[in-house]
Amino acid sequence: MANIKSAIKRVEIARIRTLRNASAKSHMKTTIKKFIKAVDNGDQELAKESLVKAISTLDKAAKKGIIHKNAAARKKSKLQKMYNTSVS
Repeated sequence: MANIKSAIKRVEIARIRTLRNASAKSHMKTTIKKFIKAVDNGDQELAKESLVKAISTLDKAAKKGIIHKNAAARKKSKLQKMYNTSVS
Protein backbone atom coordinates (compact mmCIF):
# COMPACT_ATOMS: atom_id res chain seq x y z
CA MET A 1 0.00 0.00 0.00
CA ALA A 2 1.17 3.51 -0.78
CA ASN A 3 2.52 5.73 2.01
CA ILE A 4 2.51 9.07 0.24
CA LYS A 5 -0.72 11.05 0.42
CA SER A 6 -0.89 11.76 -3.33
CA ALA A 7 -0.24 8.10 -4.14
CA ILE A 8 -3.04 7.03 -1.78
CA LYS A 9 -5.36 9.46 -3.55
CA ARG A 10 -4.36 8.13 -6.98
CA VAL A 11 -5.08 4.55 -5.85
CA GLU A 12 -8.55 5.58 -4.66
CA ILE A 13 -9.29 7.49 -7.86
CA ALA A 14 -8.13 4.52 -9.97
CA ARG A 15 -10.45 2.23 -7.98
CA ILE A 16 -13.43 4.55 -8.51
CA ARG A 17 -12.73 4.90 -12.23
CA THR A 18 -12.31 1.14 -12.62
CA LEU A 19 -15.75 0.61 -11.10
CA ARG A 20 -17.27 3.30 -13.34
CA ASN A 21 -15.66 1.81 -16.45
CA ALA A 22 -16.83 -1.69 -15.50
CA SER A 23 -20.38 -0.41 -15.15
CA ALA A 24 -20.23 1.33 -18.53
CA LYS A 25 -18.80 -1.78 -20.22
CA SER A 26 -21.53 -3.91 -18.69
CA HIS A 27 -24.20 -1.51 -19.98
CA MET A 28 -22.60 -1.57 -23.42
CA LYS A 29 -22.57 -5.37 -23.53
CA THR A 30 -26.19 -5.53 -22.34
CA THR A 31 -27.42 -3.24 -25.12
CA ILE A 32 -25.56 -5.34 -27.69
CA LYS A 33 -27.07 -8.55 -26.30
CA LYS A 34 -30.57 -7.04 -26.44
CA PHE A 35 -30.01 -6.16 -30.09
CA ILE A 36 -28.76 -9.66 -30.94
CA LYS A 37 -31.75 -11.19 -29.15
CA ALA A 38 -34.15 -8.97 -31.13
CA VAL A 39 -32.49 -9.99 -34.40
CA ASP A 40 -32.61 -13.67 -33.48
CA ASN A 41 -36.32 -13.40 -32.63
CA GLY A 42 -36.99 -11.67 -35.95
CA ASP A 43 -38.53 -8.58 -34.34
CA GLN A 44 -37.70 -5.86 -36.91
CA GLU A 45 -39.00 -2.88 -34.95
CA LEU A 46 -37.27 -3.84 -31.71
CA ALA A 47 -34.08 -4.65 -33.62
CA LYS A 48 -34.04 -1.18 -35.19
CA GLU A 49 -34.53 0.53 -31.81
CA SER A 50 -31.94 -1.71 -30.17
CA LEU A 51 -29.45 -1.03 -32.95
CA VAL A 52 -29.74 2.73 -32.51
CA LYS A 53 -29.32 2.38 -28.75
CA ALA A 54 -26.35 0.01 -29.08
CA ILE A 55 -24.57 2.32 -31.53
CA SER A 56 -25.16 5.28 -29.23
CA THR A 57 -23.79 3.34 -26.28
CA LEU A 58 -20.70 2.30 -28.25
CA ASP A 59 -20.08 5.89 -29.34
CA LYS A 60 -20.34 7.13 -25.76
CA ALA A 61 -17.98 4.41 -24.52
CA ALA A 62 -15.43 5.32 -27.20
CA LYS A 63 -15.77 9.02 -26.43
CA LYS A 64 -15.09 8.41 -22.74
CA GLY A 65 -12.10 6.19 -23.54
CA ILE A 66 -13.64 3.05 -22.12
CA ILE A 67 -13.03 1.24 -25.42
CA HIS A 68 -10.83 2.25 -28.34
CA LYS A 69 -12.51 4.20 -31.13
CA ASN A 70 -11.56 1.55 -33.70
CA ALA A 71 -13.02 -1.17 -31.50
CA ALA A 72 -16.27 0.81 -31.34
CA ALA A 73 -16.27 1.24 -35.13
CA ARG A 74 -15.65 -2.48 -35.61
CA LYS A 75 -18.49 -3.44 -33.27
CA LYS A 76 -20.89 -0.93 -34.88
CA SER A 77 -20.05 -2.30 -38.33
CA LYS A 78 -20.65 -5.86 -37.17
CA LEU A 79 -24.03 -4.93 -35.64
CA GLN A 80 -25.07 -3.01 -38.76
CA LYS A 81 -24.19 -5.97 -41.00
CA MET A 82 -26.17 -8.26 -38.72
CA TYR A 83 -29.18 -5.93 -38.95
CA ASN A 84 -28.91 -5.61 -42.73
CA THR A 85 -28.84 -9.37 -43.26
CA SER A 86 -31.84 -9.84 -40.96
CA VAL A 87 -33.87 -7.21 -42.83
CA SER A 88 -33.17 -8.54 -46.31
